[in-house]
Amino acid sequence: MNIREAETSDASKLAKVIQQVEASSEYMLWGAGEREFHAKKQLKMIEDLKNDHNSTILVADNGDELAGYLIVIGGKAKRNQHSAYLVIGILKDFRGQGIGTMLFNELEKWAAIHYVSRLELTVVTKNKGALSLYQKQGFDIEGTKKNSLRIDGEFVDEYYMAKILE
Repeated sequence: MNIREAETSDASKLAKVIQQVEASSEYMLWGAGEREFHAKKQLKMIEDLKNDHNSTILVADNGDELAGYLIVIGGKAKRNQHSAYLVIGILKDFRGQGIGTMLFNELEKWAAIHYVSRLELTVVTKNKGALSLYQKQGFDIEGTKKNSLRIDGEFVDEYYMAKILE
């Protein structure tokens, strides 16, 4: 598995993997079929994030397809440019194989070069697999967002998590 920054040539593959992750995960913000994915839209996102010094998209490339992604959205204000919000997704068939760990390891190398020292994310409190991964990577729970999402008619809480990089 090759972990690397997304290139503009990845636009169609990225659109496909995001759509597949959202269709197979019960805890993503966007549910299956809630939004359309087009290579053109993903191309713009890749280009926009590449133009920000503190944003990027990392992908897990197995040669034939992308198995996962880690979107890094850096702060826009002068006071929070050191901080980045993360969105991670891994295809169902590839979960539990260390890809999340590989993505986070590559992220930390990237962050050191780009002066990002605070990583932030949210996770549904019931998502034990993701929560375990984040804690294993050194993320701490900073708070709970009560009734943050409504999934299948039920309100669920999210943890707000962060990791400070040295």
